[in-house]
Amino acid sequence: MGDAGTTAWDAGSPLALAQSRKVAAAIETAQRWPEGYVELVPVTTTGDVIQDRPLADVGGKALWTKELDKGLLDGSLDFCVHSMKDVESVRPAGIHIAAIRPRGDVRDRIIGAESIAALKQGAVVGTSSPRRAAQLLRLRPDLQIVPIRGNVETRLAKVERGEVDATLLASAGLKRLGLDAGAAIPTEIILPAPAQAAIGMECRANDTHTQSVLTTVNNDITYACVMAERAFTRALGASCASPVAAFAVLEDGDLRMRAQIFSSDGKDMVEDRAAFDCGDDATPEALARQMLDAAPPSIRRLFSAS
Repeated sequence: MGDAGTTAWDAGSPLALAQSRKVAAAIETAQRWPEGYVELVPVTTTGDVIQDRPLADVGGKALWTKELDKGLLDGSLDFCVHSMKDVESVRPAGIHIAAIRPRGDVRDRIIGAESIAALKQGAVVGTSSPRRAAQLLRLRPDLQIVPIRGNVETRLAKVERGEVDATLLASAGLKRLGLDAGAAIPTEIILPAPAQAAIGMECRANDTHTQSVLTTVNNDITYACVMAERAFTRALGASCASPVAAFAVLEDGDLRMRAQIFSSDGKDMVEDRAAFDCGDDATPEALARQMLDAAPPSIRRLFSAS
């Protein structure tokens, strides 16, 4: 880093700003730097400019990262802060995931009802997540799923105005914004997206100084779990249009992963589990291939590795 470290955040997202401030404060504390030493740089991403179409129709998760990547690679930024579930599983060679903060609450929350079971017959649920849509339809085929985009506050307002009966939002994002809304859904009912509730930091792969600074705020367990989930997703050939859920935890010295892949309508699902050592990407990759081999065409066609 130079005289003052610089980090980028998505200028269109209050959540991105809240997350970046927390990361900056953690780094300043770890390095014994004065408050404000890490400069926050707003970057407007295409993902926030385009709000009227699903991500899969307009470029996928790269909509949230390409402007930030450009700033890293041209040297105008030292590092970027991301919600890791929104970061593509294959990254540019010149960019390195240097650190991941301790994971938040991985559960989804339902806004507009006490539970999925409590939704009225034929309720309209807003979500642009293929995973959430498939999971909801598997549990409640009567539901009407409609696309909904925008930041957290926008989606909450759509429920409040009655534009949709309900929506699902990430518990961790709500907490980081200081919002207490909705009811948490157990992971036994709704398995989270890979890397959900994890905040990561990326820097240039050849910037060893920034890497060393960022590792001081890294959580080794969360890093191992998220990297395993990303390896699984990468081996599937999953995109933002692929309904996939995966969650790894550390138990008795091993990582234990539960994973699901779905057809778009939720009628078909393949679920499996694996246990493996931290840093072992080969096992989650093998799990992905095993699940695809067992999947019907309705699922396989949604993953490029098939």
